[in-house]
Amino acid sequence: MKPILIAVAFFASTFTKSFAANDPAVQPIVLKSFNTTFANATEVAWSLSQDFYKAQFYLNGQYVTAYYNTDGSIAMLARHIAATSLPMMLQTTLKANYKNQWITDVLEVTGENGLQYYVTVEDADTKVILKGYSTTWSMYQKSRKD
Repeated sequence: MKPILIAVAFFASTFTKSFAANDPAVQPIVLKSFNTTFANATEVAWSLSQDFYKAQFYLNGQYVTAYYNTDGSIAMLARHIAATSLPMMLQTTLKANYKNQWITDVLEVTGENGLQYYVTVEDADTKVILKGYSTTWSMYQKSRKD
C-alpha cells in the first residue's frame, strides 16, 4: 500500500512545478539529512505531500525532487531526464510501441523499488503514462484529452 501512496503523491505533485511561497515547518532531523546529502542544493522549496516532506531543489544543473520520511530517511528521489538518457532497451521498446506518439515528459525515480522510469506519451486524443523497469514498459495511467 505504501508504494501506491508514494506514487500517487509523487505524480500529483511532480508533474506540476509549483513552489510554495511559505515553506512548512520541516522537522530538524529531516533538514539535517537533506543538508548532509545535498549540501550544494539551491532554490530549495519544501512542502508536505501525504506523510512525506517534499523538497524540490536545483542541484548540478538540474531540478530534483526528494521525498523524506518523518524520521529523516529518503523515501524517493526523482528528476526529469531526456528520453535519450533512458536505458537502450527501454528506448527501443518505446520507439517501437509508441512511434505515432510524442514524448512529453521523462522521469527517473529512485526509491524502495529500485530505479524506475515514467514516460508520458501523447497523441491528439490520448495521454499515456508508462512505467518502465530495466527492459519493459507497463501502462501506469491512460486518459483521454478534452
